Amino acid sequence: MEAPVSAVETLFERTEAYSKTTLELTKLRTVEVATVVATSLLSKLGVIVIIALFTLIFTIGIALLLGELLDKIYYGFFIVAAFYLIAGIILHFFLHKWIRKPISDLFIKRILQ
Repeated sequence: MEAPVSAVETLFERTEAYSKTTLELTKLRTVEVATVVATSLLSKLGVIVIIALFTLIFTIGIALLLGELLDKIYYGFFIVAAFYLIAGIILHFFLHKWIRKPISDLFIKRILQ
């Protein structure tokens, strides 16, 4: 009589151990995915910061050069600002998908690994 009860208890114990192991594995996988995504974004952020600093210094130089050519320094800054306004409008309307899609794909790719 005790054999069936023992088999059921063993089955429940194994099921409990399996579910705990599966939960632990899921936690570890989630941590791995979050770490990979975070490090990937941080490395890309570093490159973006360097490019932004270069662009800022280059822009100031161009603005000063244009201002000197036009005999008023602030004219150069107005021209550069207008250029960035036009570029921003173009990026907003036409290239928004090119920026959002790669970031979305990165997250989905890392999560589904």
